Amino acid sequence: MTSPSDHPGPQRSRRPKPTTRPATVADVDIIAGFIRSLAAYENLSEKMVATAEDYAAAFFGDAPRVFCELGFIGDRPAGIAVWFYSFSTFLGRHGLYLEDIFVDPAARGQGVGKALLARLARRCVDENLGRFEWTVLDWNKSAIGFYAAMGAPLNDAWVPVRMGREAIEKLAREAP
Repeated sequence: MTSPSDHPGPQRSRRPKPTTRPATVADVDIIAGFIRSLAAYENLSEKMVATAEDYAAAFFGDAPRVFCELGFIGDRPAGIAVWFYSFSTFLGRHGLYLEDIFVDPAARGQGVGKALLARLARRCVDENLGRFEWTVLDWNKSAIGFYAAMGAPLNDAWVPVRMGREAIEKLAREAP
């Protein structure tokens, strides 16, 4: 007589656990592709002017000021997180600002976004950073719910402000 444990039963397909790593210069085309996909998702493709060469210079030049992590399902690139260091004068410490996070729609729900955020949270802990911040579009309800479930609710007290190139140049002309 055999027991149920003697028979493995039907094989369950196991999804590979997502992995993350810092992007390398060899990943520039992957980075550019994800950012183009993000622009399309946000209905901002017409604003997309950066090239793979721009990303190579920004992420991997002599003194990078912006960084990139990639998320994978198996060997397949599945997501991206672009970030840089910020600073809190009130805390007297640096923080981490997440500029963009994007997960391929085919990979959503498989833990890639959470893995990327967890990797950046680990960096914050390891480097004793004071904050981990980002913004989310107000219409992106699924992202808002995802962030809130991880303990990152919206901060309604702060309103983002952004100056475009034309306004920057106009204000710069007034510099003493």
